[in-house]
Amino acid sequence: MSEVFMMVTITDRKRAPEFLEFYKENKAEVSIVTLGKGTANDEVLDYLGLEVAEKTVILSIVTDSVWKMLKRGLQRELQIDVPGVGIAFIVPVSSIGGKRELMFLTENQDFEKGEETILKETTHELLVVIANQGYNEMVMDAARKAGAAGGTVLHAKGVGMKRAEKFLGVSLVSEKELVLIVTKTEQKNDIMRAIMKEAGMETKAKSLVFSLPVTSTAGLRLIEEEEE
Repeated sequence: MSEVFMMVTITDRKRAPEFLEFYKENKAEVSIVTLGKGTANDEVLDYLGLEVAEKTVILSIVTDSVWKMLKRGLQRELQIDVPGVGIAFIVPVSSIGGKRELMFLTENQDFEKGEETILKETTHELLVVIANQGYNEMVMDAARKAGAAGGTVLHAKGVGMKRAEKFLGVSLVSEKELVLIVTKTEQKNDIMRAIMKEAGMETKAKSLVFSLPVTSTAGLRLIEEEEE
């Protein structure tokens, strides 16, 4: 059976097209791309003779076998181990909302369904919602009704969205909003179902949602005590 992961790639913005093309050619066609900025201080940048680093963050869903293949290619073809090229890492996905959505995100990756979650005994989960731009309030309204306390919105761009019609029967625009929601594990399924029902593929938001296990948290105690 296959395990599913969110692969996170961080690289210099100028090199992002190389990474995206490499992923497209190697079974990771659907990605979400957002922008970032390096955090090295001025003294370090001056010492190295560098300018402030503009970064691209690429999020992709991959199976374990595809990750192993991509990792080899990242090391051999894109020289990711050379300092300054970038980093890539994976985080286990515990669930994906909807069978069609799962097929869309893992096409050509030899996915075989196994147990829902990889990490046991986790008390919290991170819900990652990919929605059309301008519909984050629709997503959050649905999530709050099911018990979510709040979320964080990032602006991003979808890659490989043209393939959505094959699996989902809809066209997806490339401009996206990424909504991140941390919730208790026991509330996860209710919130995911609410988002799929009120802001899913049958709505203008056209949201995809999946969850990642969270092994530890800080800053949620007062919020949860207030809820209780």
